Amino acid sequence: MGLVRKSHVRSGDYLEGMLNEYVGGKAKFKAHKSPSARLVTALTCLQFAFAVYATFLLYYMSPAIDLRSKPDFTWATRFAQHWKKLMIPAHVVNHYQEASAVVGSEITPFNPVEVCEHEKIDFEQKKSNDAQMIKLKTDLYREVLEFQSKSLGTETLSELMAMKSKWDLKGPTRPKVTVILNHFKRRTLCAQLDSLLNQTLPFHHVWVLSFGSPNELTLKRIVDSYNDTRISFISSSYDFKYYGRFQMALQTEADLVYILDDDMIPGTKMLQILSHVAGTEKYMNSVLGSIGRILPFRQKDYTFPSYRKFRSKEAGLYLPDPAYGITVDKIVQVDFLSSSWFLSAELVKTLFIETPFTFMTGEDLHLSYQLQKYRDAGSFVLPVDPNDKETWGDSEHRLAYVSETTVIFKDIVQVRDDQWWKALSTGYVTQWAAMNPQKIDALFYAHSVKEVKDLAPLLEKFRSTVGKKAYIVVSGGKHCPCEDAATALKWPKSVCRERRFKIFDLGVGALSGISKSEVPVVQAVYSSMRGLIKIHNPSVVITVSDIDPHVKKALKMASESNSNATTLVVLPRATVPKVLWMADLRTTALPNWNRMRISISIITQNRVKSLTRLLRSLSNAFYTGDEVPITFNMDSKVDEATIKMVGSFDWPHGPKTLRRRIIQGGLIRAVSESWYPASDDDYGLLLEDDIEVSPYYYLWIKYALLAYHYDPQVSLPELSSISLYTPRLVEVVKERPKWNATEVFKHIHPNTPYLHQLPCSWGAVFFPKQWREFYVYMNMRFTENAKENPVQIPKSRTNGWQASWKKFLIDMMYLRGYVSLYPNFPKQQSFSTNHMEPGAHISAKDNVVKHDKTDFEVPLLKEDFRTLLPNGKMPPASKLPSVNLFNQPVSLKGMKAAGAKLGQDVLRCNNVTEIVAVDHQTGLPMACAKF
Repeated sequence: MGLVRKSHVRSGDYLEGMLNEYVGGKAKFKAHKSPSARLVTALTCLQFAFAVYATFLLYYMSPAIDLRSKPDFTWATRFAQHWKKLMIPAHVVNHYQEASAVVGSEITPFNPVEVCEHEKIDFEQKKSNDAQMIKLKTDLYREVLEFQSKSLGTETLSELMAMKSKWDLKGPTRPKVTVILNHFKRRTLCAQLDSLLNQTLPFHHVWVLSFGSPNELTLKRIVDSYNDTRISFISSSYDFKYYGRFQMALQTEADLVYILDDDMIPGTKMLQILSHVAGTEKYMNSVLGSIGRILPFRQKDYTFPSYRKFRSKEAGLYLPDPAYGITVDKIVQVDFLSSSWFLSAELVKTLFIETPFTFMTGEDLHLSYQLQKYRDAGSFVLPVDPNDKETWGDSEHRLAYVSETTVIFKDIVQVRDDQWWKALSTGYVTQWAAMNPQKIDALFYAHSVKEVKDLAPLLEKFRSTVGKKAYIVVSGGKHCPCEDAATALKWPKSVCRERRFKIFDLGVGALSGISKSEVPVVQAVYSSMRGLIKIHNPSVVITVSDIDPHVKKALKMASESNSNATTLVVLPRATVPKVLWMADLRTTALPNWNRMRISISIITQNRVKSLTRLLRSLSNAFYTGDEVPITFNMDSKVDEATIKMVGSFDWPHGPKTLRRRIIQGGLIRAVSESWYPASDDDYGLLLEDDIEVSPYYYLWIKYALLAYHYDPQVSLPELSSISLYTPRLVEVVKERPKWNATEVFKHIHPNTPYLHQLPCSWGAVFFPKQWREFYVYMNMRFTENAKENPVQIPKSRTNGWQASWKKFLIDMMYLRGYVSLYPNFPKQQSFSTNHMEPGAHISAKDNVVKHDKTDFEVPLLKEDFRTLLPNGKMPPASKLPSVNLFNQPVSLKGMKAAGAKLGQDVLRCNNVTEIVAVDHQTGLPMACAKF
């Protein structure tokens, strides 16, 4: 049979025609009938043999199969090669070979040995002989380990492997691990694949990535040579840099991801070790690796050095660091990992929550920063067994570590310095921050440049007050750039670039008015502020009250997340310059800023003009953003005008309550029953309607409570109320002589506040514990006839007072040694005044005492009182002068002694050393107590 082909016939057509002709011939033979059965059987067998051979021949004659690279192992191969030469011209073969080279080579060697390249390492690890540096580094590493062993607990490799893990080497809980190898020029792919193929825990997939690599064809040829369906090659002509591999990791369906630099050759036990540790409860929410870095510590000048600063302990640590003989024999938490990352597939998503500082470098730091910020996940370097290289994350222990002892480009160092400082100043709790918890007084937050300007006076007061620390946080972006904020504060713009705590730019971005979606704002502000609060432990976070509500919500959540008691303070803009005294409060008092509630109780009946004046003064006062409930207590004879007035009155600072009696109770009941404390932090401000208050009345109350009642370092249990009013008379003696506290205390300071045993009924705040006590006492001692009262204070005209709630309070305060705090300013300016208008006492028919209005009506303070105080602030409690009921200078202990001596309290006690002690929750007397 001749196999001659015409030159113009295509090779494919010629082959097809030849086979058809031959098969047709076989059909003819099969159709021929022969009487010889032997001939038929022979021809049938021959037909089947040729059919099998034809199929085999067609496969090997395919242009996609390069027979030159196949072993010459059968006669069929040699035969197919001979036929292919006859049937396919040389130019066709060359065409397919050229096309194959263009698309990445379809030629697939069977043996990796033929295509593998290996990195030759001539480097020998340098060992430092600088004794000072060795000591600095080893001392710092020892400090880190000691801290972590106490705070976290550190384990050796054997201890880690003994911990219970949800992953097992065998059985249904064996984890699926996707390994991602990123390659560019280094010739280490075969070494990595060989190591991975020999792991004690088999991998699920290996993805070899080649982004913009000049060696793409070589890398693909290597991957193909392994002929393993679990190993895939993924390439792109575009270089996705360091973040591309993490973007690919988002696509895996595996449980865990192991991302390796091309300079890491892991030991064969690494997947097993990493998976086991990642399955433990302690390290489940973590990223694990073999090399890490601890970022710089603060220097003595309060700045932070470059992480590459030489001969500096504060520059941080590289772990392990063979140059200084530092090995990792116990797991250690670091600020970020380098060269390899092992984590759950779910955690990989966290890397992309925020836009990276740069895509050119720093994915290692950004991953650890984002994981801690949004997942509260740590970064850990695993220990190794120094005698077993198969437990090492880099079995060469040279390829990766060489970089630490070589020069890094200066611009890259600067970029990475800027990056880690940006992370630290937006809430990244580094190892330095964890080991050195800070304590500051105030952390200000401004979302706009206008807010920066409004907060500036208070910020400056904090920063200029000796012993106080305060920083400011700005949102950043176009809405509040750090440089613009610095200009508003009259600071140099360079503060935005210094590695020093002063101003923090969160980079939240611009928000135009009220944000349409709260999610990105709340997330960005909350996560950063949460970290900053954790690092600096401010007593208060201060912002303006009309800030974006979503931002306010985020600040509130961040403040409440701090276990060390940080309080969010939201101040009306107009109030900010009026509360500069905040900076004079102790750090321990500031967190109690929001604890107290001042409940206003107004007693009114039929003086609508007086009531209007009082309400106007209350409305025009400065407040601090607190909720201030207001209650109107009206007796049964209230007139129509008053009812209309209180019904239409708008009170923006808290709830408004109206109470009206059915049966006329009179002034004694109207006042004493107007308020009862809801808690130990509920204070009652009792005001009759002929009172008028100063614009600063609320700030006086707030300042006094924080300075003398809510400061844990101050003990003043005798304080039972705070007066707004400064008396001009000694009202408890018959002669009622003039009294001028400014003159009396000028030897101390003419404007010092003072303690007085007399309660005030013309504007005062009463304390909850003592008010409960007063309720019980008054119930036990109330008599319609004043002469029947068992308490008769020597030489006091109060003994004859009738229908007076104040008389019973005076008696209790005298017997138990309680005092009230009084203001004392020039010309007896006060925070409240009494206009002495006709009522139950003033101008009453049965009141024989004549009242001169000038003796009672005092001027209201219209200016900031802070500058009038001694040294511009409230004096220490121990320096407050005290006077008894008769305005005579007596110590607090002396007042208790006088009350005990009188011996007329509800319990009989030793009249020399004891007074009555009460249960402050109920007000009931319990026993006698020594004073």
